Amino acid sequence: MNRIKLMQTLATALLTGALLAPAWAAPSPKAAEVTMGSVAMDIPVEMIKRMSVLTNYLALSTQHNVRFRPSPNMGSAVDDLGKGQTQIAYLTPVAYIEAHKKYGVIPLVAPTTQGRPHFSLVIGVKAGSGITTPAMLKGKRFAFGDEKALLQKAAVESMGLVSTDFSTFAYLKHYDNIAKAVLAGDFEGGILKDSVAEAFKPSGINVIGSTAPLPGYVFAVHPSMPMPLRNSLRDALLALKKTTPDMAATLEAFDAAYDGFVTVDDPAYDPVRKLIQPYQK
Repeated sequence: MNRIKLMQTLATALLTGALLAPAWAAPSPKAAEVTMGSVAMDIPVEMIKRMSVLTNYLALSTQHNVRFRPSPNMGSAVDDLGKGQTQIAYLTPVAYIEAHKKYGVIPLVAPTTQGRPHFSLVIGVKAGSGITTPAMLKGKRFAFGDEKALLQKAAVESMGLVSTDFSTFAYLKHYDNIAKAVLAGDFEGGILKDSVAEAFKPSGINVIGSTAPLPGYVFAVHPSMPMPLRNSLRDALLALKKTTPDMAATLEAFDAAYDGFVTVDDPAYDPVRKLIQPYQK
């Protein structure tokens, strides 16, 4: 008898809790399902951590169901967006150019560093190595990221080096991997994004060469995305600035170098198109 009463009490409590639950706990009937993709900038567990903070912010800001779908490499991130597996994706300039050419994807916003939507690729070496110029890396070991990242090869060549100048070279996928491998002595030099080189500077990364400022990474959307949904995602990202502790924490988790977003259009990526043109088939 006591067991029956206990079960009745639990059932009543569960029902009461459901009835008293706040209205926002139930998904809006008008909520869209949005899957966000990204080029692989870090190991999967770190990528999920970084991007999930951003998708949570977007879900709260837009009232849409936003989730993250990781991609193992640049090519799959492009195809996932183009074929509708994702509806919005965070892409490198070259990945965006490829996705725009193949699938007509649309640039939405670009992240800013010190208010500017630009970045540089740099060559990093270990402090104390005695290597102070790119030319001194000839005959040494060098680390690239993704084999399909044409901009990295173009950037290295713009600093007076080609792959055949190195005694050996390898593709380590992520900039963090490159910095760590250079610091460990596995390679004498490596190509890095400027913000990654800055983050590893206290650990002993020195920059010995840099490209001119380049148009940065971009959030791009599938061309079939309805305009109201596109605008709501754009407006939520544009509103994300380091003006409150919560928003600052969101940006910090996504990329510590970023301080906001600005709108961007396709012609902004023409300088990258020109730089990589010799490397395209």
